[in-house]
Amino acid sequence: MYPTDAEAAAEARAVVKDADRKHVFHSWSAQELIDPLAVAGAEGSYFWDYDGNRYLDFSSALVYTNIGYQHPKVVAAVQEQAGRLCTLAPGFAVDVRSEAARLIAERTPGDLDKVFFTNGGAEAVENAVRMARLHTGRPKVLSAYRSYHGATAAAINLTGDARRFGNDSATAGVVHFWGPYPYRSPFWSASEAEECERALRHLEDTVAFEGPASVAAIVLETVGGAPGVLVHPEGYLAGVRELCDRHGIVFILDEVMVGFGRTGKWFAAEHWGVTPDLITFAKGVNSGYVPLGGVAISGAIAETFATRPYPGGLTYSGHVLACAAAVATINVMEEEDVVGRSARTGAELLGPGLRALAERHPSVGEVRGLGTFWALELVRDRKTREPLVPYNATGADNAPMAEFAAACKKGGLWPLTAGNRIHLAPPCTIAPEDVARGLEILDAALSVADAHTTG
Repeated sequence: MYPTDAEAAAEARAVVKDADRKHVFHSWSAQELIDPLAVAGAEGSYFWDYDGNRYLDFSSALVYTNIGYQHPKVVAAVQEQAGRLCTLAPGFAVDVRSEAARLIAERTPGDLDKVFFTNGGAEAVENAVRMARLHTGRPKVLSAYRSYHGATAAAINLTGDARRFGNDSATAGVVHFWGPYPYRSPFWSASEAEECERALRHLEDTVAFEGPASVAAIVLETVGGAPGVLVHPEGYLAGVRELCDRHGIVFILDEVMVGFGRTGKWFAAEHWGVTPDLITFAKGVNSGYVPLGGVAISGAIAETFATRPYPGGLTYSGHVLACAAAVATINVMEEEDVVGRSARTGAELLGPGLRALAERHPSVGEVRGLGTFWALELVRDRKTREPLVPYNATGADNAPMAEFAAACKKGGLWPLTAGNRIHLAPPCTIAPEDVARGLEILDAALSVADAHTTG
């Protein structure tokens, strides 16, 4: 029970905040410059603070509460599993771990029928890269500049965005390339088809000049999440698949953010009919209720380790509580048609609603997305496409986005902002009336961004 009396609530908030500020070290932050909101509870598409302020969560925490907060069937499954068996070493065969792997393998494309469990997405990427290097005997891995793959050693070097800067060892065997981005084309393209063609040619040249025989893998986010919900143009992923096949390169798709219904498919690769050699996943597999991630592995790569030991492992690989949450989540998604609901929400509500906002607000340069995963790119001038704030802006340079985010929160919408964009990723189960409410709040907040436009 959370305190209902105002005085008791204020006291509870103060205790939580005091302990947080004294002892919790937060990610990606200057510790003395942040003021985390003290959250008292959450349910469905909402969470609330100790003062009773409710926020419609258009971030799904960090794009992972695909079935919303506190789904009773998943909570019950975790409780039941805890009463039966809380934990067991990863070397044993356990019913719930086996069932989670089976349910995941049934939904992955092609013959990705083996699952190596991790604690989260970054570890999944680490192990996928390790598998690719061991499978091919090659050292180099290619990834896009506009990308995010996690904060562990190899994953942060694969990452292309600014979070890499303070961590880049320059010794990780990673080569970056430019992926397609029609709105801000690095190839001066005039159409999506031209962007696709030129991006593939650039990638092919990069492989050629790095030496195809030295490239173990190409790693791509199926839809670029942190870089701005970048949806690849038709034909691009198929072209990368062909390039990998031609040179014996392992094709890794990072679906940590977009897997399990987020884009209106179980896996986003289904939109383009492409099957990679490895898929990394986490987040939506159990809506983040207990940390879990993994790598779905093709038959050819699994065969590499049939009689040769795989030199990697994790103490909590396939933790039984996390797997119980995954089994319950996947079953809920089937029972409640969560994947279909995500697709319909995007096609019928979010997509049309966001495009209507773009027509009214000069600060919106582009709308893009799939399912329950969208972004608005905010600009100062639609004609020049000058971003509302500069790349990697902080402090005063980032003031327009900070003001916009504050307006969202004041209206009761919790946003996920990155650079000059707002990413819109509500739970895949969000009700139509909550979509409408979120769009109404966003409409008002965009007026704040409009005040900074010049064209």
